[in-house]
Amino acid sequence: MKLNEQIASFANAVGDGAIEIYNEFSLQHELGLHLRSQLSGCKVQFERNVSHFNLAKSDFEKREIDIAVTSSSGQRLSAIELKYPRNGQVPESMYGFCKDIAFLEQLVAAGFQSAYFLAVADHKHFYSGASEGIYGMFRSGVPISGTICKPTGAKNTSVTIAGSYTASWLPVSGSTRFCLVQVGS
Repeated sequence: MKLNEQIASFANAVGDGAIEIYNEFSLQHELGLHLRSQLSGCKVQFERNVSHFNLAKSDFEKREIDIAVTSSSGQRLSAIELKYPRNGQVPESMYGFCKDIAFLEQLVAAGFQSAYFLAVADHKHFYSGASEGIYGMFRSGVPISGTICKPTGAKNTSVTIAGSYTASWLPVSGSTRFCLVQVGS
């Protein structure tokens, strides 16, 4: 079973009530435990610094990989970045989503076979509403691509996404939805 299918089965288990998540920390650990139970012959590690993989920190958007999946011999299989925003700040959180996707592109370019961005949201403002600016990328299928400027505050920061990705939110339970974006093969 492919990793995206494992992540979808995790979301189904959350929706069925077999797994409980309530913040980003619980999401990271419950998903990691789920993957460990499903991926034989793989290491599933949390908060791995890019330097662990002999990569220069200065070359990356971020330094820590939320979940790194490697073969038992250390082959870079996949990197997963997670978000479970709990404090509103919708446009800032969406900008953070974009930074994570750019980071994952960098990791794939550096040798990871694939990478995934998983967002879980239980507030409708992340997946429905107006679709201007950054909102359109996560609410109405506008491609996540190109240079994306920070939407609030000091707007002198931007992130560039080389590929083109589409965010689609799938129901988990109640108002909770998840969005999975795959980077690389």
